[in-house]
Order: sequence, then structure tokens, then C-alpha cells
Amino acid sequence: MKESSCRSWIDEELAGCQFADARLDRRFRTLVARLSEGIGESIPMACQDWAATKAAYRFFSNERVSERQILEGHFQATRERFQATAGTALVLHDTTEFSFQREKTQPIGMTGLTCSGGEKKGRPRMHTVCGILMHDSLVVTLEGLPLGLAAVKFWTRKKFKGCNALKKRINPTRVPIEEKESMRWIENLRKSTDLLSEPQRCVHIGDRESDIYELFCAAQDIETHFLVRTCVDRLAGDGGHTIQDQMSKAPVEGEHSIEVRDSKGNPSTAVLEIRYQRLRILPPIGKQKRYPPVMLTVIHAQERGTPKGRDKIDWKLITDLPVTSLSEAVQKLQWYALRWKIETFHKILKSGCRAEDSRLRTADRLLRLVAVFCILSWRIFWMTMMNRSASSAPAVIAFTATECRLLDHLVPDRGGDGVRNKPLSSYINKVARLGGYLARASDPPPGNIVMWRGLSRLTDIELGFQVAQVVGN
Repeated sequence: MKESSCRSWIDEELAGCQFADARLDRRFRTLVARLSEGIGESIPMACQDWAATKAAYRFFSNERVSERQILEGHFQATRERFQATAGTALVLHDTTEFSFQREKTQPIGMTGLTCSGGEKKGRPRMHTVCGILMHDSLVVTLEGLPLGLAAVKFWTRKKFKGCNALKKRINPTRVPIEEKESMRWIENLRKSTDLLSEPQRCVHIGDRESDIYELFCAAQDIETHFLVRTCVDRLAGDGGHTIQDQMSKAPVEGEHSIEVRDSKGNPSTAVLEIRYQRLRILPPIGKQKRYPPVMLTVIHAQERGTPKGRDKIDWKLITDLPVTSLSEAVQKLQWYALRWKIETFHKILKSGCRAEDSRLRTADRLLRLVAVFCILSWRIFWMTMMNRSASSAPAVIAFTATECRLLDHLVPDRGGDGVRNKPLSSYINKVARLGGYLARASDPPPGNIVMWRGLSRLTDIELGFQVAQVVGN
């Protein structure tokens, strides 16, 4: 395998992986390197020959290999990067689905049912969606730099029932959380907090699906923090009123302006009226014997007026953190806004690595492949965000000397400036320009798409350069 940043960063990122034997470890590292060099390509295209392709298929079908073993080294590297930082870090939690086109769903499983049109009599035609689900926890700094994944859970659904059908049989609020699919939120909260080992530095962030009373209590038990978007109007105070009743009486503490875009991308300014209040929150009636009341802060940010071309902003957040001023409330809103980073990570997984295009036949094999893609997707995301949050860092943390020389030759510095020891941002921009980034003065920083295109081209160019050296000698 050629000497490149691919090999060096892989050795560092996978140092904590442990497999059943050394041969599996070598095969895994070679496989990650090949897939990294051919991001978005199929396994045969990335491996280039039948022997390497067959070795990849054997690895993914090996019952002695689990997705936990594949990600173990990355988890440890995430912890090391977290420990190298100071202050608060955000742990973003979310769930995504991977759908696959298969004639038979049994080998993979299902994620649910979807409408595929209507029948002649007007009834909707339903069909099973074949696929797997992933619930992951991404650690980011307050500047938005992704430090890596701290927990990942994969699963499929053996059978699917709609919410309305479920409510006809049982009251879901009385079902223990351990018997629900939503238990994944609490499991990942505990696993990620345990991995990072500093619970007081962590703020766990989730969307409305994470508005779970058991999660509030679990975070309190392990002495960590959370900030989630609430959708449940819970009982508050002495139980005679709800959160909504209390917040409707709370005064507007101030206003905050943000820039937003409508469905056509047109920018505008939204003025948010912000309320916040510390409240005593009660557990659901059916669970009051199991869980105690908790003191939480509710933040309500509502846009003034009615915007055109987009939905009105109406955020209701709940957190265990105290909020005593408008600036602290705005800070929590900004933290929650960073939740979109995990959506971007999922986009890289699906659009960059093209995880849903895989033709592997079983769920176990697909889980192992997606676990590898998680590492590669984080790498692309990290390089993109390093350019924005740590642009003055040395280039050596991401590129080898050979790659820097090739980039300097392929993408000369504008204005003839040949300064030595250029920062990381200079070389990231050059990689992005290989991927189609124009780098005009008015252009925003390069995004993930041009980065994975540029990295793929750089890999091909470096391979050609090394082949030319061998032939020349």
C-alpha cells in the first residue's frame, strides 16, 4: 500500500481496534484504505481486482467481526480528541434510516411501511421498506468541529405497526421504556458519557423525538447535561397546570435576530422573542411511582410576525442547565442549532459514501460496511470543518509531505505566493479546487461534496505519481 495520508491517518484512527486474529486486523486496515481511496465507489471498483474484492466480501461476511469491533478504534480516538480539548462539548444524537432495494426483505429486515400509490378503489397501496436503522452520537466542539462518534446502535424491525394501531391495544405512556424502541436514546446517552469520562463537560442534544422523561432522569443519575427540543406539554409545578400554561404567562425577556433562508434560498432576518423559566416538571401520571419530579429550564423562542415562503420559527427547548439571562438563553439556542451537524454527517454517509447503493445481501454484512463508512464520513466532515474552525493549524495533521508537494504543483498559489509551511486551510482549499470549488472571494468555505471529490482525485493523482516513480527507476 502506498505511503499517504490515507495510510497514516488510518493507522492512528484504528489503533484501538482488536479483532480475533492479526490477519483480520491487517485485512480491515487494507479494506479501509481502499474504500477511503475510492469514496462513493462500489466494493469491486474500490478494490480494483478480484483477490482484494473477495477478501473484502469475506471480511464483511465474517461472523467473528462485529460493527463494535470496527468502530472501537474510532471511539477511542474520539475520546482522545475530546480529552485534548477544554470546556463544554456537545454530543449530538439522531436516528437515520438506510433503505435498500431488494425483492426479499427477510435477509435484511424492514424499517416500516410506506405508500406507493393508490389502488383503483382509492385505497392506498402499502409496501415494506427494506433496510436498517442507525442511532448515532456525534461529539462536536462549540465551534462545530466534529471530534468523532461516541456511540452507535444498529437495528431492524421484525414487524411494524402504525402508531394508531398500537394505541388501540395499549397506552404507550404506561409501557416501560426498556420495552420501547426509544430506549436507544438513553443507551447512547449512557454509552457516550461513559466513553468520554467527563460527564459535566458534555451537553447531549436531541430533537423532539428525544423528549423522554426517562432520559431526563438518566442524565441526572450520571451527572451529565442535556438540551432537547420539547414536544410534550408535561405537568408542572404542583400538577395543577402544564408547561404551556406556565410559559404563556412568562414575560418576553428579550429579542434575538438571526438570518434565515426560505425554500428558494432567499435570505431574510427573523426576530425571535425569547422567554425562559425554571420549572418543576412532573413525570407522566402512569410513571410517577418510578420517577421523581425534576427541576428544568424551559426556553421558548418564537418568531415575531408571519414570514413568507417558510415556516414560522417556534422552538421550545428544555434543559437541566440554568438560564439566568438573555445571553445564556441565546447561547442554548445556538448550541441546539448545531444539531444540524449530525444531519450533515448522515448526508455524507448516504451521498458521499453512497451507503444505500451497496448490494451486500444480509443485514449483518451491511452493518459492517456502514460502520466502515462511518469512519470515512467522519474523516471527510472533520477535514471540511477543520478549514472553518482551525484554519491556521499545520498541514501535517491532515496531509503528507508528498501530498503537499503535489497540491502545490497542481494548484499553484494565487498571486505567485510560494510561502513555505502554509497552514492547513491552504491545502484544504486546494483539495476542494480539485473537486470543483472555485475559491472566489465571495464564495463560502468549501463544503463536503467538493471535498470528497477532491480527495478522490488527489488519491488517483498520487497513485499515478508513485507509479511513474517506480517506472522511472
